[in-house]
Amino acid sequence: MEVFFEPVTDGTRVKQHTPTQAQALALETMRKKLKLKNYSESTLKTYTEQFKLFLHFFPDSYPEDLGEQEIEHYLMHLIENKKLSVSTQNQAINAIKFYYEKILKQDRKVYDLERPMREKRLPEVLSQEEVMGIFEHAGNLKHRTMLMVLYASGLRRSELLNLRVGDIDFDRGVVLIRGGKGRKDRHSVMAHSLMPMVKDYLKEYKPKFWMFEGVNDDRYSATSLQMVLKRAVKKAGIRKNVRLHMLRHSFATHLLESGTATRYIQILLGHESPKTTEIYAKVTRFGLDKVVSPLDQLAASKQLRSDEETEGE
Repeated sequence: MEVFFEPVTDGTRVKQHTPTQAQALALETMRKKLKLKNYSESTLKTYTEQFKLFLHFFPDSYPEDLGEQEIEHYLMHLIENKKLSVSTQNQAINAIKFYYEKILKQDRKVYDLERPMREKRLPEVLSQEEVMGIFEHAGNLKHRTMLMVLYASGLRRSELLNLRVGDIDFDRGVVLIRGGKGRKDRHSVMAHSLMPMVKDYLKEYKPKFWMFEGVNDDRYSATSLQMVLKRAVKKAGIRKNVRLHMLRHSFATHLLESGTATRYIQILLGHESPKTTEIYAKVTRFGLDKVVSPLDQLAASKQLRSDEETEGE
């Protein structure tokens, strides 16, 4: 990258900086480029952190001197030594790709790396009874309202925390999600049965700007929200490892089970591709209530003897 070199009269190039200085400049250049291209703060943080780890793996090297061989070596290190998840591996690849493609503008050989196969994990969902149990043990009015809005509208954690006073339209029964994933606005449904509680919350807590505010009228923190959920789950006696995103998964799955078309669910969730939404069909109870376990068939035909019948043998 030209910022790291200065031309001299004999046609050669002399480095202006040490490798450490060059790496620091590369990171700052990347940060500014991400900012200029209007990437989200979350993506900016992830990319710069992943690229910093890559550069630190080669502490005595200049960024522009690292090529395909070094990149593949680093990725194998992440897989074999660090044993990072597929998601984190992909974050590292995306960060490296961004720097060499968008900033150094090198040829495509850097990007012809075989992507790790994503684990095909099904979304974890809660039953409707478990969801109700969480709400019943959520604590005060603010905590209950936050968790119920999260589920009622299928919001991501960040989308809930970014809600402003006035983003819930009580007349139309919708909630405005500003700058969701991909920085796109959208609307989602708001449960009519929840509106009286939301109004009570607004009347009691009187938030000034953010719908849910914490200390000093700042946005409620993600860590605090997770703790609210964790306490409610424990009090409800639910043994699953429940995370905030599971309420969003449950929203989609319960809608699908009630007969809502996948296309509408896709719009409400803000999914770009219908394939992302279709995965919820794999965790619904559609048709399962019509399938009889072979163990039940044995019991029904009385071929399965009871404990009392076998005790005398």
